[in-house]
Amino acid sequence: MSHIYQHAERTPDKIAIEMVGSGATRTYRQLDDASNRGAQALRALGIEQGDHIAVLLENRPELLEIYFACQRAGVYFTAISRYLGADEAGYIVSDCGAKIFIASDQTIEAARPIAADQSLRCFTVDIAQDDFESWQALCDPLPTTRIRDEAKGHYMLYSSGTTGRPKGIKRVFDGGPIEGIHPMMQVVCLQMGGMDENSTYLSPAPLYHSAPLAVASSALMYGARVVIMEKFAPDAFLSALEDYEITHTQVVPTMFVRLLKLPDATRTRNDVSKLTCAIHVAAPCPIEVKKAMIEWWGPILIEYYGGTEGNGVTICDTVDWLAHPGTVGKPLLGRVVIVDETGSPLPNGQTGDVYFDAGLKFSYHNDPEKTAAAHHPEGWSTLGDVGYLDADGFLHLTDRRAFTIITGGVNVYPQETEDRLIMHPLVRDAAVFGIPDPDLGEAVHAVVELLAPADAPADIDSQLAQWCRAALSGIKCPRSIEFTPALPRTETGKLMKRVLRDAYYR
Repeated sequence: MSHIYQHAERTPDKIAIEMVGSGATRTYRQLDDASNRGAQALRALGIEQGDHIAVLLENRPELLEIYFACQRAGVYFTAISRYLGADEAGYIVSDCGAKIFIASDQTIEAARPIAADQSLRCFTVDIAQDDFESWQALCDPLPTTRIRDEAKGHYMLYSSGTTGRPKGIKRVFDGGPIEGIHPMMQVVCLQMGGMDENSTYLSPAPLYHSAPLAVASSALMYGARVVIMEKFAPDAFLSALEDYEITHTQVVPTMFVRLLKLPDATRTRNDVSKLTCAIHVAAPCPIEVKKAMIEWWGPILIEYYGGTEGNGVTICDTVDWLAHPGTVGKPLLGRVVIVDETGSPLPNGQTGDVYFDAGLKFSYHNDPEKTAAAHHPEGWSTLGDVGYLDADGFLHLTDRRAFTIITGGVNVYPQETEDRLIMHPLVRDAAVFGIPDPDLGEAVHAVVELLAPADAPADIDSQLAQWCRAALSGIKCPRSIEFTPALPRTETGKLMKRVLRDAYYR
């Protein structure tokens, strides 16, 4: 059993959190004291076990201080992307039932209309202004002793909204002890990743997302030093690996692509030999991209597939992946079941909807219809992905069900086409989806972000079409290609394909 208070007792002066950009730090004693004061503040504000708070914060130590305050006060913690518009962020604050709302100088402009529209107590982790009180001024006078009614709180985060309105994923509150790490994180971080108090973990992604928050908080529970980037940049990430002697990190496939697209001189100038484990998650990784990363970093990649829902997870190490290229692994618990459109199980090798038959029970907050749609009559549950099991039972994902293209009566899963386009040396990023077609119903369409648009040849669209035809069947190749300065991706690398696709279906 582990918790930050135990590390605060054993190694109080050890650095727990260090920011790459600002250089701000927190020792384990400071983190523990801040989270105890935060828990005391929550009780002083009338926030009880099972209640909710919401935060709109950039990557900074205070986010984790408040998270651990909630974790030890039995409170649901909802972190919101600071890149959401006021309407969408306001919807989340209202939908989660937050009783207090915490922002910062960087996010307060986006937070103001939310505060004005809803009757809740608002705070800032910086200097008080307007209707935002100082969180620090509230906490500072309070004792650093533990509250009497400690109970494990949970984060209740919202999906990234890549296929529609963000959904709040709520775990059942059981009022259990605050010590202990989620079993999935134990497998990923400890059993497979070898993380312990001697590790230094680099978190390059925004902590409002479930995977970065889960691994960063687990690393702190293990007593590791957690180094946090305010924002991912590929060259800065490589520098951080060397400068902080990073042993563990978690990335997403888009970050791999950005790293591999760097000039050779930039890519090879840093010593990354201390890195012993690179966890990746959030989206299927193109096979050629992962092969290139293994060649560069060695057999240290651990991949897992799951969602904030916690309804199931698959995992594979580099050895398993090399034996089954493209897999996202086997389930940690229970089975993966592939079903057809009628809900009937399919044999290995056939593509269908991916369901888990074990894992945590979850619901989509205030949305019983979405909850029901995610569950099978047998009790299985799905994240909305499509895939198949190979002969050895390893899961391979093909795409999201919502993004399946039906062209001429044939299902096309655009992930494969996107993976092919991304590997072109002139391409930085790509999105593939279906658009209306009078003959085919839907036609395969690509939107491409080039590395250097000004230097691209005049026939780049023809070159890309030929590039696809050289490796894919004709039905999977884009019938049309357009170019954009930047594709809409979340900070966690998820492609907001609905933003592109919806423009063709209005």
